[in-house]
Amino acid sequence: MQPQAVVFDIGNVLLEWHPERFFDRAIGPERRKAMFSEVDLYGMNDAIDLGAHFSETVYAMAETHPAWRKEIRMWHDRWIEMASPGIPQSARLMRALQAKGVPVFSLTNFGIQSFDYAATHYPFMREFDRQYISGHLQTAKPESKIYEVLEEDSGIAPEALIFADDRQENINMAASRGWQVHLFEGPQGWADRLVEVGLLNKNEAT
Repeated sequence: MQPQAVVFDIGNVLLEWHPERFFDRAIGPERRKAMFSEVDLYGMNDAIDLGAHFSETVYAMAETHPAWRKEIRMWHDRWIEMASPGIPQSARLMRALQAKGVPVFSLTNFGIQSFDYAATHYPFMREFDRQYISGHLQTAKPESKIYEVLEEDSGIAPEALIFADDRQENINMAASRGWQVHLFEGPQGWADRLVEVGLLNKNEAT
């Protein structure tokens, strides 16, 4: 079945998201490893993705770990350096699909304030036909609820959706609901898949 709508994850699909890489540059690999072993930074980020306030949550975590206060605050103060660079070919694919009248949705684990901040640097984040952002919905991938919300709100049958995400567990949940899926490992593979399912031709997918 040819898909009727295309669903994009954002982190590591439309923009790179590698906190460890940023902290390796900022404080060095050894200090980064020590901090990540002592501070649950990803747990903190999960709370933000579920709607907790970005700056308040990061700064509160910094105060509970005074030895790492300055470094933890970087998660907020230098956040855009972690969420970079963009992946231009993916953004071009999004726009090429829309130019052909194919609806494009986002389905992303993202905080409310951090999404708004990122969108000031990456205008494509405001160009989706529909947005499904975990911070606003207070449910996150791979929980089934966020997929259900997209299905019900868009009115598109699961089998008529095609979804690209870089995390296998997120892909698995979508596939279990009947979605067509693509594990994103680079923009060219995603471009090839969109050609394969008949949504773009090779020239449009460059």
